[in-house]
Amino acid sequence: MATRHDTAAPPTKEGGAAPGRPPVTVSPEAARKRARLSRRWQRDMRWSPYAFVSPFFLLFLAFGLFPLIYTGWASLHQVELTAPTDMSWVGLRNYTRIFDDEFFWNAARNTLTIGIISTVPQLLMAMGIAHILNYKLRASTFYRVVMLAPYATSIAAASLVFVLLFGRDYGMINWALNFVGIDAIDWQSDKWPSQIAVSSIIIWRWTGYNALIYLAAMQAIPQDLYESAALDGANRWRQFLHVTLPSLRPTILFTAVVSTIGASQVFGEPLLFDVNKGASGGSEHQFQTLGLYLYEQGWVNQHLGRASAIAWTMFLILIVIGIVNYVISRRLRASS
Repeated sequence: MATRHDTAAPPTKEGGAAPGRPPVTVSPEAARKRARLSRRWQRDMRWSPYAFVSPFFLLFLAFGLFPLIYTGWASLHQVELTAPTDMSWVGLRNYTRIFDDEFFWNAARNTLTIGIISTVPQLLMAMGIAHILNYKLRASTFYRVVMLAPYATSIAAASLVFVLLFGRDYGMINWALNFVGIDAIDWQSDKWPSQIAVSSIIIWRWTGYNALIYLAAMQAIPQDLYESAALDGANRWRQFLHVTLPSLRPTILFTAVVSTIGASQVFGEPLLFDVNKGASGGSEHQFQTLGLYLYEQGWVNQHLGRASAIAWTMFLILIVIGIVNYVISRRLRASS
């Protein structure tokens, strides 16, 4: 019969545990190197995010904050374009002069009317286009690219095309009006027709952009809301009124504020629409905006101090618009 021979484990030290690995000894130089790498890693994790965002802040300081502060300082001086380094302190005289200037108030009224004429139809058309594109359509990607094409078009090219369309003698718009029995309109000399023509350029350029914003917001609305409304017997029109519009209130407010800010800074369209290519906004300043008025004072009349005051006035107007947006958005969030 086979006999089993079990061998016992060798005796251990005190505590009965088997001997482990010998301790690893680290030289002082290796320990110092490891400590340096650890500190470098900690510094990198702490400061690298600031290094990544620093180019934006450097560019903002150079091309945003510094010009803003310098313009505010120049608005308190009499400065001419021919000698921009010669400044004479005048205090608030530049502001009082522009507020007493009838051309400033004319430009402000034109900016307001052009803003209303261009913003309201623009947002309404963008909402309708987005509502159509929100349904399943063939080649929907193609239609979205087409909607964004006017936004990518040059202002100069678009304005020159619209100048040809609104030509008094050979323009296509007057040809179409004459075809239905309406006399030709002088789109560049009369006040309201010229403002409508300038607003049409803005509408054409920005409607597709706002439509894509509305479309993105519509696609974020849960489908359960539409299904519940359909079960309750609501047709598509009622779903749009009672589901889509309430869900789009923050987006509508955003586009309204952005369009208002853009309308207050309109410059290229009226400048290129003028047949004389001047900053007067027509022979009688009938479509001169605040942007054109600023350009006329600073680079035509060469009054940089007064132009700086106009720029700061426009900046304060934008601050007021931002405050109104903040108050309305807070109320909307509180009501929802």
